[in-house]
Amino acid sequence: MAAATIRSQTEFVRAGRKLLQPWFHRFAGLQSCSAPHSQFFAPSEGIMLPAGSFNNRVAFITGGGTGLGRAMTTVLSQLGAQCVIASRKLDILQQTANEISRQTGNKVHAIQCDVRDPQAISHCVDQMVALTGLPDVIINNAAGNFICPSERLSPNGWKSIIDIVLNGTAFTTLELGKRLIQNQKGASFLAITTIYAESGSGFVVPSASAKAGVDALYKSLAAEWGRYGHRFNIIQPGPIKTKGAFSRLDPTGTFEKAMIDRIPTGRLGKPAELANLAAYLSSDYASWISGAVIRFDGGEFVSMAGEFNELRRVTQDQWKMMETMIRSTKGS
Repeated sequence: MAAATIRSQTEFVRAGRKLLQPWFHRFAGLQSCSAPHSQFFAPSEGIMLPAGSFNNRVAFITGGGTGLGRAMTTVLSQLGAQCVIASRKLDILQQTANEISRQTGNKVHAIQCDVRDPQAISHCVDQMVALTGLPDVIINNAAGNFICPSERLSPNGWKSIIDIVLNGTAFTTLELGKRLIQNQKGASFLAITTIYAESGSGFVVPSASAKAGVDALYKSLAAEWGRYGHRFNIIQPGPIKTKGAFSRLDPTGTFEKAMIDRIPTGRLGKPAELANLAAYLSSDYASWISGAVIRFDGGEFVSMAGEFNELRRVTQDQWKMMETMIRSTKGS
């Protein structure tokens, strides 16, 4: 009787192994991680801070004409800030500035600037000072990125991203920081980087390297320039769908579902959510936050980092089989 029981259990375990083998070796056909559980994490896109939180404040936002930069500019303007947005494409900037000004009733200024060029940044700041004075809030959001196997990456491709992301942020921060120090004026600096600045990532090596450099720059200056009344913080967003970023990073739409599947909250982020966080970190409500790195990704980073996190895809029936297999294992 005992032998028969052992034999039937062994057959059950073998059958279980045969059934589970495809699960361990491929991802096709697995239950989706983008199940309706995202309903528990519905985005709240209204403005979080009280009206007037940025009255009599000036905010300078690079890359403010589109995407996340536009979203942050809109929220800051709605909260009372006089905003100055800068990028290379003046026509897009002016259109955005006019639209936000009409929407919020607060003036948004557009200044053309190529952040790769220190002289252009100096000229941009001169124009801003003439219009609004030195800023109280600086958001370094200008970015560039593209997907490319590293063996196909050219020196120009590398230099283009480093110049925009790392050098552009450094040039802008140093130019404004020096002037603010000279005028004994405090300010909040915020950089928008990415979760893979911390981990690195294949196929976007220039971006990963540049963003990691920005993180180091801001953490370093948080330690050094606090004595001048300056705060430095970093937001590392996960995937937030904007037209410009996704057209270069997911041109076929192939990877969007895969991204959603690995995010524990089951959805992509919204620009308005990031804009609320940026406004908070730039406000007086966050005056004791400096040198912080805020991961804003719905749990994606920790989901990818955990050795056994893919086990969340195992069904209850599969768990029963696996538990039986584990219990039947003898020895080390």
